[in-house]
Amino acid sequence: MNLTTLPTQLSSHSNADTFSDSDKLLSASSDDIVSSESGAVTKTIASNAIILADALTDTTISWRIHNCKISEKTLTQDMPLAFLYYYDSLDDAIRQTHPLTPALLAQFNTPMTASEAAKLIGIDKALITSPWHVKVIGSLVVFSEALQLAVRLHWTNTGKATQQVYTKDADDATTAAFEEWQFFGRVDVLYKNDKQDLVSIDEQSANDEPLIIINASTDYQQLLATHALTIVAKLEADKAELPWFEAAILERIA
Repeated sequence: MNLTTLPTQLSSHSNADTFSDSDKLLSASSDDIVSSESGAVTKTIASNAIILADALTDTTISWRIHNCKISEKTLTQDMPLAFLYYYDSLDDAIRQTHPLTPALLAQFNTPMTASEAAKLIGIDKALITSPWHVKVIGSLVVFSEALQLAVRLHWTNTGKATQQVYTKDADDATTAAFEEWQFFGRVDVLYKNDKQDLVSIDEQSANDEPLIIINASTDYQQLLATHALTIVAKLEADKAELPWFEAAILERIA
């Protein structure tokens, strides 16, 4: 496969270029039919079809990671937090000497910086533990030469605006924030094999597109949102068995 649109390889988890058990990909015979819950639409899956979600999580395939990159990054201690977060982080001894007053209680949900919170309480800023706010969004391309298939995925450390991490060092904060990283968002597919059908199945679909056949193309094709969710859910469920994803991401954020 001539993946001229992909940058130089970052990592590989296997030396094999073919399936050790091709039956894993053939999850449907030529007589298998996928239908919507309403029963309004039926489609037949070819006997040699590649099921996208199953292929991406098949550990016998020589998947490689390309172009793992960061598109957005926030790493700061200067973002405001509700006053209650700062007060709750104080040592017990400081809270005893600076108990909550009606004036402080009135500010509990007011966003402010650590300096502003310290001034409100009447203590030195150094006594307040200010968390790192971490938000990193990135993408990567996973590809198989044998399948002539590349899939672009997106990842992040949190679905929230930022993740608050209490560490002294910024690098440690980033590392800690990625202990629970996740895939999310759109999924784009580049498929160049015109000899086999590539199929995406949305088993929870209640509409008329529970199954789509992804045609061979020289360009990336964006999956429907519901199918992208299915792919992301499958990857998340099997993530522990797919260490090449985490290895590439941790290498990139280091």
